[in-house]
Amino acid sequence: MFRHVAVIGAGAAGLVVGHELLREGHTVVVYEKGEQVGGSWIYTSETESDPLGVDPNRYPVHSSLYKSLRVNLPRELMGFQAYPFVARNYEGSVDLRRYPGHEEVLRYLQNFAREFGVDQVVRLHTEVLNARLVESNKWKVKSRKKDDVVEEETFDAVVVCNGHFSVPRLAQVPGIDSWPGKQMHSHNYRIPNPFQDQVVILIGHYASGLDIKRDLAGFAKEVHIASRSVADETHEKQPGYDNMWLHSMVERANEDGTVVFRNGRVVSADVIMHCTGYKYNYPFLETNGIVTVDDNRVGPLYKHVFPPVLAPGLSFVGIPQKVIPFPFFELQSKWIASVLSGRIVLPSQDEMMEDVKAFYSKLEASGKPKRYTHIMDYPQLIEYTDWLAAQCNCQGYEEWRKQMAYSAFKNAFITRPGTYRDEWDDEHLVAEANKDFIKYTSNKSK
Repeated sequence: MFRHVAVIGAGAAGLVVGHELLREGHTVVVYEKGEQVGGSWIYTSETESDPLGVDPNRYPVHSSLYKSLRVNLPRELMGFQAYPFVARNYEGSVDLRRYPGHEEVLRYLQNFAREFGVDQVVRLHTEVLNARLVESNKWKVKSRKKDDVVEEETFDAVVVCNGHFSVPRLAQVPGIDSWPGKQMHSHNYRIPNPFQDQVVILIGHYASGLDIKRDLAGFAKEVHIASRSVADETHEKQPGYDNMWLHSMVERANEDGTVVFRNGRVVSADVIMHCTGYKYNYPFLETNGIVTVDDNRVGPLYKHVFPPVLAPGLSFVGIPQKVIPFPFFELQSKWIASVLSGRIVLPSQDEMMEDVKAFYSKLEASGKPKRYTHIMDYPQLIEYTDWLAAQCNCQGYEEWRKQMAYSAFKNAFITRPGTYRDEWDDEHLVAEANKDFIKYTSNKSK
């Protein structure tokens, strides 16, 4: 069976979904409201009028990239299996570092789209306004072009790939509504210069928080990091910095401009920046309440992809977090493409729902809140991707990739948290990866 499929979003997930659907013989339309493909890897200096990103009347900015961002995974690990992310492997490659800047990732994705013809099925400047189920299990997608022309088209299936790094989640801090300083979310952070000689508190100590604290240290008077993952008494000056401290979580913010941490320390601050992640958001999707977002749990979803009641006509790619994104999207895409063609048959609706309920019960029994539903640790990631590969009867994560993932995580968070992008000790895995890449790399691209 060959389907007519709508893909919403032309970031990394949407592009590889488009590729796998085309490989399977489906006809595809990839909707992208921006002017180019690349999704969250398109940098812009533009920020939102509301620095917290909560005003419903603000003009939304999709990208959350800051100017200095370098990837936090080695490029060998990061690339699609069908198109390795190796230096000089594609047109325009100029950043040869193992952990390159965001510009290199965008070039890579755009070359991937051209190489496999995905760019030919992308409709740029086209925003999806509504996607809804209609008669005969078809999906009607209403879209608006740049010139405000509105169109509707009917599809057999919709794959949602709009990302989840654009709608901020904020920390809940007692008293913060009366606190007089400036608040913002890291979504609207671009460069450190505006924070010259200011006292900045970062809430959150993962991914963006780790990068931004170092970015700010050369400009801000003081940088204080509040983390939920440390003991309440924590107050540690950060190695290599004279103006940076790690604290336990903020206890409250006061009207006099001070902020009190759980460790009892009091800081008079100019700025509070929430580095607290993002919300899943699907304002265009109409499912009559079948798919909901509850405390950042998108559900019910079978294996984080298919809503049992609407499968296989509706699916999601890229929802899980703390994964190896691009090859992860690739495996999910292979599964979806094969299910839509009938080569893979999903369990019954009841069986899928029972699987979801069992998963939720396991999370509840372990004490994890709903908002952790889509966060995977390393063993869960490997188990999940091995399962996907078995379903698709395709290559899963290579052994070197599994080992490199663990090695990279250890290097970034334990061994060399400040220098992991430039120092490592897994050269033997790099060598294995490069041997594996030979079969993908043509003489022309060397």
